Amino acid sequence: MRDSRETFVNHAFVVGHPIKHSRSPLIHGYWLETLGIEGSYTRQDVAPGAFPAFIADLKSADRRFAGGNVTIPHKEAAFRLADRPDALSEELGASNTLWVAEGLVHATNTDGRGFVANLDERAPGWDRTGRAVVFGAGGASRAILQALRDRGIAEIHVVNRTLGRAQELADRFGPKIHAHPVAALTEVMAGAGLFVNTTSLGMDGDTAPTLDFGGLDSQAVVTDIVYVPLKTPFLLQAEQQGLATVDGLGMLLHQAVPGFEKWFGQRPVVDVALRQRIIDDMERHG
Repeated sequence: MRDSRETFVNHAFVVGHPIKHSRSPLIHGYWLETLGIEGSYTRQDVAPGAFPAFIADLKSADRRFAGGNVTIPHKEAAFRLADRPDALSEELGASNTLWVAEGLVHATNTDGRGFVANLDERAPGWDRTGRAVVFGAGGASRAILQALRDRGIAEIHVVNRTLGRAQELADRFGPKIHAHPVAALTEVMAGAGLFVNTTSLGMDGDTAPTLDFGGLDSQAVVTDIVYVPLKTPFLLQAEQQGLATVDGLGMLLHQAVPGFEKWFGQRPVVDVALRQRIIDDMERHG
């Protein structure tokens, strides 16, 4: 909730470069409307060189914003420039949510919370597994590995084309994380109860390799952080092999909840109407 000592500022933002394709204004605009809050949430296109000044302006006496979301390419800089990054941001070295309290910029990263909230909603009980496979070791995989570890998954295997990058993540997130090259994918999938694609394979209609999900546990869940298209090649393959799947759209929606609550003082709900609003926009614009 908002600090009651703070001057009420009912405006928030998403900042990136470029930013025109962000769907965050659709999400937060829906919540402002349904909750009856007079406020705004706008896109802010800020080049990297101007980002430090943008952060400094958040703390000015006549500041315009209560806080906002941060996207590419500013997440690492947002962490470095924040006055009070939390423990999640510290470990990740990146922040995607900012808010101002007592004249200081606070920061967190909600990507991991959005990821697990999406699974909780669409595949209850997914966390009963003791073994998960994360495909890809790019920036998107960090918050997911952190969230799976913190949720109590005992054994998490990260598989990547470049083994060194996977090993860096294993070193960062501790002994529950195990690094493997792509050649070991079939082996590490054996008996796993969760498979997560964190790569961009299959995004926007691009091709993706064919994977054999038959070695997963029969009750396994396959999920993908890509949400355009909603049913990615990996999700379609898993469905055809009889496995439960969860698309990536819910991660986008749920990661937005904590920030909205910080800026506007009410906790919003991810509902069917919001999900459909984003799907409709995806169908119109891709």
